[in-house]
Amino acid sequence: MPPSSRTSVAPWRAVAVVAALMLGAFTFNTTENLPIGLLELVSADLRVSPSAVGYLVTWYGLTVAVLSLPIVRLTRRIARRYLLSGLLAVLFLASLVPTLASSYGVLLAARMATASSQALFWAVMGPVAVGLFAPRMRGRVIGVLSLGGSLASVLGVPAGTWLGRHAGWQAPFLGLGGLALVSLVIVAVLLPASRPEDGHAARGVTPDPRRFAIVLATTALSATGAFEAFTYVVTFLTEASGFTSDSVSALLFVFGVAGVAAVTLTGPLLDRFPFATLAIPVAGQAVALLALSGAGDLQVVAVAMLALLGASVGPVFMATQNQVLRVAPGRTEIALAANSAAFNVGVAAGALTGGVVLPLMGVRSAFLAGGLLTAGALALLLLLRPAARGGTRSHGTGRQPGLWHRLGDRIGS
Repeated sequence: MPPSSRTSVAPWRAVAVVAALMLGAFTFNTTENLPIGLLELVSADLRVSPSAVGYLVTWYGLTVAVLSLPIVRLTRRIARRYLLSGLLAVLFLASLVPTLASSYGVLLAARMATASSQALFWAVMGPVAVGLFAPRMRGRVIGVLSLGGSLASVLGVPAGTWLGRHAGWQAPFLGLGGLALVSLVIVAVLLPASRPEDGHAARGVTPDPRRFAIVLATTALSATGAFEAFTYVVTFLTEASGFTSDSVSALLFVFGVAGVAAVTLTGPLLDRFPFATLAIPVAGQAVALLALSGAGDLQVVAVAMLALLGASVGPVFMATQNQVLRVAPGRTEIALAANSAAFNVGVAAGALTGGVVLPLMGVRSAFLAGGLLTAGALALLLLLRPAARGGTRSHGTGRQPGLWHRLGDRIGS
């Protein structure tokens, strides 16, 4: 099968597989962040400190960041049906662990296994799903998959928290295991056993190491800026904006709904406006963070900018994934793994630097620093614009490859 062709699959099967992968993305993301909502319950039951429960999320994210590239390279020759089925099987089995064991160490081990699977799942599912459809559908498919991940924060974690408080903290994990099983069965039965190199999505549309390296840097900087501020958003809303603790949940719901709405609206536009669908959310994130830092004490401004922040943060990672599929200098799954690693490094770095700024300079300064970092990401992103207008790679200069090209070639190959 020539690389430019798509995997021959009946339309109903392709739609069912994408729906299953979307469900898998929802399940993985909910599993990653669910301990946040169950922190007190898990802490009391396992007799560990709340911070120890918080580390279940920290170590999960770090595992994804560290393993994304190596694990993709190790599994690059495995047929995607078998690989994705195996990853979903790990998610299913790990979700059963809380109901079978009551040890913090066992729970942490299960979380690490799930994180390892998620690191590979996010890198592989994009090219697989995109490859089931015509190239003109690429952006819309990425948008659908991203919607599944975005719904985890708005629907998955709140629903899991509610279920945990009424039926025990193990219950939501068991429910997530059921969702993983549904996704596993559909993928195992309906996804063709194609080779990883088959299909048009296996390689970038217009490979360009320079643009790829810029996209990675944009991902890392924007994620660092976002999470340097958002990690401490509850503190900001109560201390700087003067909201009561009871109203914070509603405000975070506004943030989440704005993110889901933005992802839903942006997805269909990715193919037509690949540059704008990334640059506008990054600009919106910078404006929201800087405005919150400067005028967040006005509650009307705080609510409006929190909604803008949610509508901006949501589409950024989706849009960078779409850019990676276009400009990856090597295998797209390796390039997507690098982008996922850059995002998770940004999350960890943002939370860490925000934690340093907070006690020294106050929560407003954390939002200011996050806004400035995001503005830096936007300035860097503008380097993509001339190439984006032409829609092709910028060659023919006769110059030796620069730092961006060497970096992109090294990561993406």
